[in-house]
Parts: sequence; C-alpha cells; structure tokens
Amino acid sequence: MQKLTELPMLRIGLVGSGFIAAFHLQSMLGVRNVSVGGVYSRSAERRTRIADKARNLGLGPAHVFDSIEAMAMSGEVDALWLLTPNDSRLDIMREIHRVTKAGAPLRAIACEKPLARTLAEAREMRRLVEDAGLLHGYLENQLFSTAVMRGKDIIWRRAVPGSGRPYLARAAEEHSGPHEPWFWQGDKQGGGVLSDMMCHSVEVARFMLTAPGAKRDSLRLVSASATTANLKWTRPHYAADLKRRMGVDFTKRPVEDFARGILTMEDTDGHQLMIEATTSWAYVGAGLRIQLELLGPEYSMEFSSLSTGLKVFLSRAISGSEGEDLVEKQNSEQGLMPVVEDEAGIYGYTDENRHMVEAFRRGMSPAETFDDGVGVMEMLMGLYRSAELGRTIHFPDPELEHYVPLVAR
Repeated sequence: MQKLTELPMLRIGLVGSGFIAAFHLQSMLGVRNVSVGGVYSRSAERRTRIADKARNLGLGPAHVFDSIEAMAMSGEVDALWLLTPNDSRLDIMREIHRVTKAGAPLRAIACEKPLARTLAEAREMRRLVEDAGLLHGYLENQLFSTAVMRGKDIIWRRAVPGSGRPYLARAAEEHSGPHEPWFWQGDKQGGGVLSDMMCHSVEVARFMLTAPGAKRDSLRLVSASATTANLKWTRPHYAADLKRRMGVDFTKRPVEDFARGILTMEDTDGHQLMIEATTSWAYVGAGLRIQLELLGPEYSMEFSSLSTGLKVFLSRAISGSEGEDLVEKQNSEQGLMPVVEDEAGIYGYTDENRHMVEAFRRGMSPAETFDDGVGVMEMLMGLYRSAELGRTIHFPDPELEHYVPLVAR
C-alpha cells in the first residue's frame, strides 16, 4: 500500500442510516478534523433524514447519494463508515472493493461490529479490504469507553509492575431487546444475543487483558465453552408482543436471548488467562447495563454503566410518553432513574471515532482493524459451536472456518 499524505480534514461517508448511524453522528460533535461529506442507505427517506441530522449538527454538507458507487466516486468523501445490518455487509464490501479498483478516491473504511455473520465472511471482508488497498478499522466502541481506557492505563501502569499481569476479565451486557426486527432474525443477524452483544464483551475483555501496545492476537486462544438459552421471548405473551411490534414470529424461529461464555487463553509466557462473558435480551432494569471487571494478583478494577453520579426521581403523579432520554433501552419513565449524561462518550463512541478519524487522516492503521474483527468472529463461532455440541471447543478448530450457528442455519 502506497504511503498516504496527511489530510487537513477527513471527509467521511456514512453507509447506513439507522440507530447506530445517529449515535455516530452525535459522537462526532466531540471529534476534530472531520466532516460528513455524504450519506447513503437503501431507504431514500431515511438517508435524507440522517443527512439532515448531520447538517443540523453542523457536521458538514452531508450530500445525499442514491448508490455507494455515486458517493465513492463523487470526490466528496475520503473514507466510509459501514453501519448497515449484518447480512448486507459482505455485499457492500464487495461493491466498495469494485469501485475502489475502478478508481474511487477512497483511503479507508471503518466497519461496525460484528465484522460479519461467520468466520468465513469475516475473512472475506478482510481479504477484500486488503486487496482494495484500503486502511481499515473495526468499530468496537467499548474498547474506547472512557472508563476502560482510564482503568486499563492505571492497572497496567501502577499494579502490574509490582504484582504481575491480570488473569481474569469479566464482561456483561444486558438490556430488554434490540430496536430493529433484523436483530431478532438469525439468518440476517447471524445469531441472537451472543452474536449481537457478546462481540462487545469478548473483545473489550481481551483488550483489558492485553498488554499496552501489544496486538490482541498476542493472547493465544485455547478453548471456548458456552451455554445459550431462551429465557423470556419464547414465552407466549412476549412472543406475541414481539410479533405485534416487530413483525417477527419467534414461535417459529427463535434465537437465543441469553448467552454465557468462557474463553481460555495463554499469554506469551504461557500464563493461563480467562474471559467470562454474559449477555442477555432478558434484563429489565433502568436500561442498557454494561458491567466490566479486571482481576489480577493484588488488584481489581470494575465499572457499571448504570452506577451513575446523576440520578433523577419522578413520582407516580408525573406521566409522560415513552422515550430513551435518560439511558439507552430505557424501561421506565417514573421512579428513581440513573441518567447516563453522555452516552456517546461513556460508551466509547466519541473516542473511537476520534481515534479512527485521526489514524485515517494521517494515513495510518488504527489500533483496532479488520484483523481484530476476524479474531472476534473466531471467538464467537467457537462459543456457538460449544453451545450447540454441549462440549468445550479447542482452538484451532478447522470446523469453525465454515461453521454457521444453529439459529442462523
């Protein structure tokens, strides 16, 4: 790949116009040297709406395009942010590969998590982006969470030198269910809650266990063990509710709404390390809950996204419409409620986008790339296969190369 010149401003094009695109736009308010040059999605109404939002936020001209090719060839964008549903990503990457080979003036692409639905798809995503000669970034926001970045720095700088490296990372993410119908459909999403949310958990845990400056694959995968279950959404009342709201018949083709996984790893000195991850769409509390822990010989670190400093109380005499103005996946409008006052920053989107923009603008590879996205898919497929077979999976496992989770088959 030829050396890229430094740009004064990175002009990005959004591919996708859903919930996550709006979240990225909000986070861009805290990012310098970036402009939203264009927006494309399959829906004309939605791409117009997200472009209007970008312009209203003062983030750039946000031209609306009716195809990826038109946006890539326009000269209005330098990099693409791929934010579409999981089942569309490989075809979009093939189109980006084609137009880049045809001369589109692009330098980089960043892709939302997970990179693909299977390990085979993830490897093809990486092959295409490398063959196109593009810089690539994997958008895993939890690595860039302010608590994770600060906590990891303190642990590795102050605790590890005196007592040894951390050996156990726990990560849990839970809420009451996704926003869009495709998340609930195994063939489109690639699975259920394990695919949707454990992709966050395993990677943020692996990041916390990785020495600063080292690549994530410096930790060798040894084994995976997992359990999945349908705890809530297959019950008749909730299946009917899901069909009414989302048009998804969960009685005919459910995916897991609970998953628990354990990954065993080894560092370069042969020390055993553990990741313990739990995810659920069956949690009813204030809203989205993320809990992280890092444990070592003489220290520990923990974070809970709902243990906020800001809380409000609304009595039963106050009523209002449903919304998510206090916390993502909010489940109540009354009572004592935690307020996540800067979701884009606390969840990591602001620093994630700041890092990606600066890396691409300077012509450098970011800290999290499609290589890491492939590693995440290997972990997830090992966990899915373990749950299906009811036994521990040992790496490397050649069966994972073309494995498709049971709920996605």
